[in-house]
This record gives sequence, structure tokens and C-alpha cells, in this order.
Amino acid sequence: MSYRFGLLLAGALILGGCASADRPTRTADGGTKEPVGYLAAAQLPQATAVLPAAPRAGSARYEADRQIFKATRQWQGTPRWTLATSDVDGATPAMLRGFSCAVGVPLDAAQLPQLVNLLDRAGADANHVNTPVKLANRRQRPFQIDDGAVCESKEHLAKSFDYPSGHATWSWTIGLILAELAPDRATGIDLRARAYADSRVVCGAHNHSAIEAGAMNAAIVVAALHASPAFRQDAESARRELAVYRQSTAAVDAGQCAVEQALISTTPY
Repeated sequence: MSYRFGLLLAGALILGGCASADRPTRTADGGTKEPVGYLAAAQLPQATAVLPAAPRAGSARYEADRQIFKATRQWQGTPRWTLATSDVDGATPAMLRGFSCAVGVPLDAAQLPQLVNLLDRAGADANHVNTPVKLANRRQRPFQIDDGAVCESKEHLAKSFDYPSGHATWSWTIGLILAELAPDRATGIDLRARAYADSRVVCGAHNHSAIEAGAMNAAIVVAALHASPAFRQDAESARRELAVYRQSTAAVDAGQCAVEQALISTTPY
């Protein structure tokens, strides 16, 4: 572990309540204690060395973020805004429900304990990778730069940094893992993961660059997780559990899923 990364990780542990205030609560029982991840501190990817730095004021990327934030305020009051508001809830049960159409059956966390355990632990690792990058960049959220409506509490969001998006990291972590467990549904799962990230832009909680970084972050995390024997073992248990569950559970409502598909298949920016 590099000296710089060690300092950032230490800062994450001390300041995590501030730096990651937008971090979704992931435990299936509604608790606030974060599960133990699969990766030891020395095994965590150094995302600060991989992800591009957050956009600087005056740069083309910075101005592109501003324009996207302003343009996407048009979604306020629309069904896409409603979906973005619903997508704020990052608890594992809510996230699984949100992937139901993508998987093809209603995903009930209470009936999928192996899957919930896998995602909760992977989510803990994603948090530990994400927080040092937030601390290193200290990027302002879009509504702190330009005025505009946001679909959740600005006061809450202002307690943490923008880049990378914790929600986008989380949604893509779930999506990449689910796509491995149910490869026949991979395209729809990946689309829903992207739509979760897009919802952060629609909501106004994150800049576009932050959700792009979140997707990269998730890829880094999931790749590292595959080096863990415990992760691989739990993933196989979750795969078997999900396969049995899909065979014994009635399909999702086709009409509702068609509505969702129409909302997420078009890029909102």
C-alpha cells in the first residue's frame, strides 16, 4: 500500500461520516453498521491512482458537467424524475427490487440471503475504495456551483463530496455481480445499473463526471473481488440460490417493466 493511499484510507476511516454521507445504507435488516468486506486494506485497489482527477474549474469537462446539470433540470416533475427520486434509496432490499425487471422476477431480499450477503460485503469494499477518492478530489456537487432543483435534501448531500458517485459505484457493483450470476439477463441488468447512475444526474445530486468515475470504480472493485476465494465461494452460493429462486418465482409484471424500460432506454442528458 502506498504512503499516500494509506493516508487517504486513514482519513476515510476518520472522516467517513462526512466524506461519504451520501453512501447508501446497505444492510438488509435496515441496520446502519457496515458489513465486513472481502478485501483487507492492503488488497484494496488504489482507485486514486487509476481514476482521472475530478474536473477543474474552467476545463472543458467542468463546463460540460455544468451544462448537463442545467439541461437535466427539465426532468423535474416528470416520470423520469420520479424514478430518480425512487433510486435514491440505496439499501440492498430497495436496490434488488429495482433490478427486478432486469432479472425477470421480483427480487425479495428476505428470500435471497446468500445474494444479500454477497452484495453487502462487496458494497463495503466499494465504500472503502470510493471514500479515499472523494477525499482526494473534494469535488463540489452540481447544485453548489449552479442553482437548480434536486430530488433529495441538498443539506444532506452537501455534507459529502461529489466525485466519484457512491450511488453509481454501488449500482454498477451490483449490476456487474448480478450479470455474472444471471448471464442470460446481463444486457438488461447492465442497462438498469447505468440507469441508476443516470438517476443521480437527473436528480441533480451528482455531476456527469462523477457517475462516469463511479462506473470505473465499480469495475476496479469487482475485478479485485475476484481474487478473493471467499468472494468466489459466496458468489457461487448466490448464483445457485438465485437460479432456484428464479425457477420458483412468478415473472414480474410485463406492463410495469415496459414502462420502466421506456424511461431508462433513453439517455437523459
